[in-house]
Amino acid sequence: MSKRNFLGMLAMLAVASLGLTAQQEQRKSPHESTSITLNGNKITITYGRPSLHGRKAVGASLAPFGQVWRTGADEATKLTANADLTIGDLKVPKGSYALFTIPEKDHWTLIVNKTADQWGAFSYDASKDLGRTQMKVNNLSSPVEEFTISLKPASGNEATLTMAWENTEVSVPVKGM
Repeated sequence: MSKRNFLGMLAMLAVASLGLTAQQEQRKSPHESTSITLNGNKITITYGRPSLHGRKAVGASLAPFGQVWRTGADEATKLTANADLTIGDLKVPKGSYALFTIPEKDHWTLIVNKTADQWGAFSYDASKDLGRTQMKVNNLSSPVEEFTISLKPASGNEATLTMAWENTEVSVPVKGM
């Protein structure tokens, strides 16, 4: 390999690593994935995990009541399913989607949006929604510091999608087709 080609390759690697570093610096929270297999098909949710750090979250500026929330931190929360699902009463074809929520005191609305890859809810477009379904609210006796999403087995080919943060936990059933 010539010195010129070597230097060119080295420069390309440096530029690529700077781009990766810039993306990581934009992220403010750690990221996590949760998944489950229903009826032989995998469902995965990838999301950012903001922490309270002494702040008020649900119903306050971090996850305000009555407003579309990105449901995590940084990129929009992403659902990927290898097969068709039913989430609550919403039919969801296999594929990838962004998940948003609208928190309320007595219930939350889960939004499944067809634009899977987007940053937060800044460019959220309701006309791209696949649909919405209600989530049940449960008040917790001890606070959850870091926003957490889980998929817990229920019965047969069913699971429960749960989101917990601060003193609030919300859930909705998920059924594999």
